[in-house]
Amino acid sequence: MTITTLRKHIAASTTPPSAPRLRMEPTGARRTLLDGGWWPRSTDPVAELPGLVLAIDQLRGPVTRLVLSVHGWDSQPRRLRVGDRVLRLGYFSSQPVSLLTALCGNGDRVDLLVVAPGTEPGAADAAMLLAATTGNLVRAQNILAHLDTLPRSDTSDTARRVWEDDGGPLVADAPRLTGIRQPAAAA
Repeated sequence: MTITTLRKHIAASTTPPSAPRLRMEPTGARRTLLDGGWWPRSTDPVAELPGLVLAIDQLRGPVTRLVLSVHGWDSQPRRLRVGDRVLRLGYFSSQPVSLLTALCGNGDRVDLLVVAPGTEPGAADAAMLLAATTGNLVRAQNILAHLDTLPRSDTSDTARRVWEDDGGPLVADAPRLTGIRQPAAAA
């Protein structure tokens, strides 16, 4: 009898993790559908996920597993090396392409809107801000469509106001965001 043992393939990026374009709901409240939004630069999970995982680790606890859509990614590695640990990745056809779920070692669950890499910067910022809003009731797969229903000038202003009202940085104190008008200087 011959037993063949296959080595488990572990994907690892050859470059250091990049800083993710990520906005998260500041309190970790569970009274919202999403915990935030993430805008990857590409559809390569090996390049994009390590930076995201490290950011979530700092905000919510160590990530142990990621749940992603089977669609929208260039490859589907089942294991990913991030620093000195290996994460398990699960890809499911039932998972919306615009949703990523991170499961943390402390029992926390983080649900993030995934904004497609080619999305226009103003729309991406507005979508991530809405996803990071405490009490948001718009599902990940509906956020961009919801923003399209708002008058064009209101989209960025609404997202900015929600972000500021929810404890995020004031636009004057934050790096300039594309597509968001700066408030007039106080006289």
